[in-house]
Amino acid sequence: MRRKISCILCPMGCELEVEVQKGKVILVEGNLCERGIKYAKEEVENPTRCISTSIPIQEGGKCETVSVKTSNPIPKDKIFDVMNEIKKVELKAPIKSGDIIIKNVLNLNVDIVATRSVEREI
Repeated sequence: MRRKISCILCPMGCELEVEVQKGKVILVEGNLCERGIKYAKEEVENPTRCISTSIPIQEGGKCETVSVKTSNPIPKDKIFDVMNEIKKVELKAPIKSGDIIIKNVLNLNVDIVATRSVEREI
């Protein structure tokens, strides 16, 4: 099976044509550098993504939400499961940028981390 993907690892944005057999990449064409081959293999065989979202502050915050992100990419097929875990969180201010909001979410060795600080309302 052949599949077309766009490489996002460098500004060249190569249009890659990837030959896949039994879920494994056997040929990559169209790449102008070696990074394209690595990207194609990762994207086809084990696609991952980072999540960025926000969580409501339930009590005491100077603003209503805090932005969060995954500390590392997660398997693409786990995005909705991780989002469901994030939706369960209830936060109280203060929160500091870098605080771990959920440690080792779904045992993926990835934390959900605050990306901004929210001071407590006085």
